[in-house]
Amino acid sequence: MTQADDQNKQEPAVEVSLYEKRKKIYAKRVRGFFDNWRIVLVLLTQVIFYGAPWLVWNERQAILFHLVERKFYLFGLVFWPQDVIYLAVLLIISAYALFLVTAVAGRLFCGYACPQTVYTQLFMWIENWVEGDRNARMKLDKAPMDARKLRIKATKFLLWGILSLWTGFTLVGYFTPMDELINNVLTNNLGPWETLWIFLYGGFTFLFAGFMREQVCKYMCPYARFQSVMFDPDTLIITYDPARGEPRGVRKKSTDTSKLGDCVDCGQCVVVCPTGIDIRNGLQYECIGCAACIDVCDQVMDKVGLPRGLVRYSTENAMAKQESKADILSHMIRPRVLVYTAILILITIIAGYFLVNRIPLKMDIIRDRSTLAREADDGSIENVFMLQIMNTTESPQRYKLAVDGLDGLKISGEDTVDAKAAGLTSFNVVVAAPPESGKRGSNPIHFTITAEGNADISLREKASFLLP
Repeated sequence: MTQADDQNKQEPAVEVSLYEKRKKIYAKRVRGFFDNWRIVLVLLTQVIFYGAPWLVWNERQAILFHLVERKFYLFGLVFWPQDVIYLAVLLIISAYALFLVTAVAGRLFCGYACPQTVYTQLFMWIENWVEGDRNARMKLDKAPMDARKLRIKATKFLLWGILSLWTGFTLVGYFTPMDELINNVLTNNLGPWETLWIFLYGGFTFLFAGFMREQVCKYMCPYARFQSVMFDPDTLIITYDPARGEPRGVRKKSTDTSKLGDCVDCGQCVVVCPTGIDIRNGLQYECIGCAACIDVCDQVMDKVGLPRGLVRYSTENAMAKQESKADILSHMIRPRVLVYTAILILITIIAGYFLVNRIPLKMDIIRDRSTLAREADDGSIENVFMLQIMNTTESPQRYKLAVDGLDGLKISGEDTVDAKAAGLTSFNVVVAAPPESGKRGSNPIHFTITAEGNADISLREKASFLLP
């Protein structure tokens, strides 16, 4: 037996895991300037989310993405599937707004308005209210299961479940009218898709905000992975000042504090962090920019009689050059920020212009393929078309039809149509033309539809007229 074999025999094998075992994070609640802002934004976003489906406009739900009717209502506007371009523009505007905020102030959205952060915060408020502060929660989890622990845990899970189901119910209320949805719940007549999405969205809310929390931010969120692409040395981030804080150490009466930095090594910045990181280790992708470490560090500095700002919003350049707040603000306006701002303003203005000048009328023209062309009693050639008129206004309309493109081209029969409010009206139109008015085969023509009493609502669409 060789020496290597003897050594391998004596040393036990070490198992290497590909995944780090999760250690539950017991984040301590901290109050302060940034926590107050987070409370305001959590409440604001949830008032909007939970309250918007209950708003009424013209005796209907003000915000409703009615999938069954294939119509999207947004206060006084009615959108159809053909208006998907507006949804694309909205997504582009949201993306550039996020890029702009990230370039200026890092993961500000993550820390204050991201749904994962918001619902985690709501669940943590419930947890703190039911189980107590950080130490009480740790003590409760370590205690054996008894009647008291079972009651506390059951109460917490019950409140989490109610909030999760209400969240799923509210989401579905954006796609099914609220009055109809409530009636279906009360009569136990929920459809399969409504039931699925209420429990699916509610279940993921319960899972992500109640149990996975920081794991969603660290492992599942793609934004955490590519956010650094939008950072530069002048981006505001939450950072620790090592020049001022190091060497860190506990301050005691017997300790020579002249050789110590301002950091008292209390570890409170780690205790309050919802992702469990140490901000003193520098910028980390797990940091969601919630600024809880700033609030707690400022409180510690107040207690030991040292200046605030050991942990603060700053930039990489400012930390390296010890720049003042005025210098940081002066570097906010830089090429990257200007480009994002210019693109965002340009897209918003263009989208706003087209939305304001949007014609609340759409028309689809479908040829009757069973009768491509036929000869009428008077010798003229007739083509039959089916017209689908989408009235996107909130009131009934009467439209006048006209056709042009060939000599003698006319509409045979009624040339007016009544359309209901925010509805689709289909009808057949017979168009006639003399046989000598065009070439054999397909000839381009145009339909014009105009609202009676409002010439601004007018639409012109191309079609083709067949001559045998």
